[in-house]
Amino acid sequence: MATAKKTREKKRAIDDNTLISLYMNDVLEHNETPKNTYIFCKKHSIEESDFYSFFGSLDAMKQAIWVKFFENAVATIEKEKDFESYTDKNKLLTLYFTLFEILTLNRSYVVFSLKENKEGLKNLFNLKEFRNHFKKYIVDTVKSEPSEPFGKVAEVTEPLYSEGAWLQFLFLLKFWMDDTSKGFEKTDVLIEKSVNTVVDLLDTKPLESLFDLGKFLWKEKMQ
Repeated sequence: MATAKKTREKKRAIDDNTLISLYMNDVLEHNETPKNTYIFCKKHSIEESDFYSFFGSLDAMKQAIWVKFFENAVATIEKEKDFESYTDKNKLLTLYFTLFEILTLNRSYVVFSLKENKEGLKNLFNLKEFRNHFKKYIVDTVKSEPSEPFGKVAEVTEPLYSEGAWLQFLFLLKFWMDDTSKGFEKTDVLIEKSVNTVVDLLDTKPLESLFDLGKFLWKEKMQ
């Protein structure tokens, strides 16, 4: 007759945030991603079935990490009582500044994630779900009624508008990754200048803003 096994150690409580934290720590400590889900779970004494109850794969978790960055930024923005009354320009500035504040807090992981395996733009796959959340937020929250500058050009449809904002974000992200200024102050300057340009292109001062942005970018290239 089989005897009863010793009482097992209390099962480790996990959730998606715990898994993400363990994964990011592994990446930063070893400068590489876990080879597969089995190895990751075994290292941290986690049942694979528990992992799969939150993420279908390690790649899915990579995407979820970026979504968490975005959700944290939105949660921060929602604490600003007057955000809903902001102009489109100030809403966009707030979104960008907040996003890059969150990314800066996780800069080592973000840079690794985007340069992983030296595959360049292929690593943007990790931003797939982040992109969906970003574009939806632009349309639902940032883009205002036609009375605002963004509404002055009827041809600018919501999909085109949100895609333009996404391309602008990628442009800023690349600049931020290469930025070596103190406190990434040059990225802050570029955020403001680029948002001013987008707004003014649909308003009354496009040439002035483009010239201002061009001077800044030329100066950075020549340094």
